Amino acid sequence: MARQSISLTEPNDEWLKAQIESKEYSSKSELVNDLIRQARMQQREIDFLRLKLEKAEKSGFTSQSQKAILAESKSLLDG
Repeated sequence: MARQSISLTEPNDEWLKAQIESKEYSSKSELVNDLIRQARMQQREIDFLRLKLEKAEKSGFTSQSQKAILAESKSLLDG
C-alpha cells in the first residue's frame, strides 16, 4: 500500500478526529480511503450521466416524460 503525507485544514482534521472518536472508522487512513472510494464512485456516476446526456442531445427529441427518463436513469445506475 502506498504511503502519503497530506496536510489538512484544522476544520477537516477536527472532523476526521471526530469520526474516529465516534468509532465510525478505526483510523484516519481508513476514513480517507473510504472518502476517496466514494468520490471515485460518484465520479463514475457523473461520467455515466454526462455520456447519456451527450448521447441524448445527439439523438434529438424524445417522447418520454421527465419522470420516465429519471426512472430509467436511476434503474441503470442501480443495476
